[in-house]
Amino acid sequence: MPKFISVTLMAGVTLAASFGMAQQPTPRIKNVPIEQTSPASGQQMYVTYCAVCHGTDGRGNGPAAQAMKVPPADLTALSQKNGGVFPSKHVASVLQFGAENPAHGAADMPIWGDLMLTLHPTSADNRAQMRQRITNLTEYLKKIQK
Repeated sequence: MPKFISVTLMAGVTLAASFGMAQQPTPRIKNVPIEQTSPASGQQMYVTYCAVCHGTDGRGNGPAAQAMKVPPADLTALSQKNGGVFPSKHVASVLQFGAENPAHGAADMPIWGDLMLTLHPTSADNRAQMRQRITNLTEYLKKIQK
């Protein structure tokens, strides 16, 4: 009889715990307007645009990461995953055009090239400034490699 009571008690605790977890709100990513940063500072752009998902240390542990379908990439391991060579062209392409092959469904990462163009809408050289931003952000990511 004591075994039956402990099994029943354990089942009740498990059921209550699972019910409590089911009541937790699903984390959601809040969309906010893109903030103006210096095109010259890759670090400032990273902190402003990327750290919310990829974390301040670049390891994919930002506060918005838990709300994503696919965890953000560990940006400090890009060279390591590419035979010790930082994939500058690939990183710049992902920043400008978005992820080529999202793992499942739509990519959660914004297309920064499009968003960066909106930072200088009246500028005659807004495309040049967007390219400068992408180059400087790519260079910053190169600096944080393991």
